[in-house]
Amino acid sequence: MKKEGILNSELAKIADDLGHNDQVCIGDLGLPVPAGTPKIDLALTRGKPSFQEVVDIYLENILVEKVYLAEEIKENNPEQLAILLTKLSADVEIVFVSHETLKLMNHEVKAVVRTGENTPYSNIILQSGVTL
Repeated sequence: MKKEGILNSELAKIADDLGHNDQVCIGDLGLPVPAGTPKIDLALTRGKPSFQEVVDIYLENILVEKVYLAEEIKENNPEQLAILLTKLSADVEIVFVSHETLKLMNHEVKAVVRTGENTPYSNIILQSGVTL
């Protein structure tokens, strides 16, 4: 039995298979998942697990070089954005796109991870870096 790291078997499998430039979306309770895109549903109840909890575990285990966030988070959920920005290392590129564009980008991600988060625009696409 796995002792630490990502214990959810579906998410661990996706994480283990990531290559450079592969993308995974971590989203809130209401983010639509495109047909054909794998969904890893971690939501237990409203707010659990939180967006930030899942992002923390992901960042502990995956080298991220770029993230995509909805431009709308700046105005509609600045607290969530502020917390998130403290977690990203200085070398992570941050790209803001419209929420509609972010949803379209989910057609190309390896998976969408659904959290129990119920605050607006708590969605992020994380692009994998490469370890040397």
